[in-house]
Amino acid sequence: MNRYIIMTVGKTHSGKTTFANELEKKLVNAVVIDQDSHAEFLQLQYPRLVPSDGPNLLKYALTRAVVDYAVNETDCHLILSNSNLKMNSRRALLEEFHSKGFTSILVHLNIPDSVLRERVAASTRSTNILRTAASFKEVLDGQQTEAIALSESEADVLITIIQTDETANAIRRVVEIVKGEEE
Repeated sequence: MNRYIIMTVGKTHSGKTTFANELEKKLVNAVVIDQDSHAEFLQLQYPRLVPSDGPNLLKYALTRAVVDYAVNETDCHLILSNSNLKMNSRRALLEEFHSKGFTSILVHLNIPDSVLRERVAASTRSTNILRTAASFKEVLDGQQTEAIALSESEADVLITIIQTDETANAIRRVVEIVKGEEE
C-alpha cells in the first residue's frame, strides 16, 4: 500500500485544522498530526518546560516523536496540520517523506487576507498555544512578511483552496486520489 503525506500550508485561521479534521473523518486509515495540539498540551501540562523565547524545541521534539512513531510503527496516511509556510523547512520535510516512499499532497489554504482578518477578529480560539505573540492578529500580522512560494514540483499533488466553499471539493479530491491508489 502506498502511503500518503497530506500537508497543509496556510496562515493562521485559514482553515488548516478544520480541513485536516474533516479529511481524517473521510479518509480511512489516516491520522492528523497537529503541532498546535502539541503546543497546547505542553502549555497545560508542562508550562515550566516551555521556553519563553527562541524556538520551542520541546514542541518540535514532541511532534517529531509522534511523526516518527506514525511513520515507523503504523501504516497510516499522515495529515500534517501546521502552517508550513517556510519553503526550505517544508521542502526538507517533504524530501524526508519521499525518501520513505510516501506520496505527497500539499494543500495550500490561500484564503484572502481580508477573510483571515475577519476570522481572527471574531475568533474565540484559546491563545494558550501562543508564546511569542499576544494575539492571533499579531501572528497574522507577522505572517504578512512571509512570502508563501509554493511550487508544483514540491509535492506529487498540489491543491489550492482560495475560497472557503472550495474546501469540500478539495477534501473529495484528496480522498479520490488516495482511494484510487488503494483500489
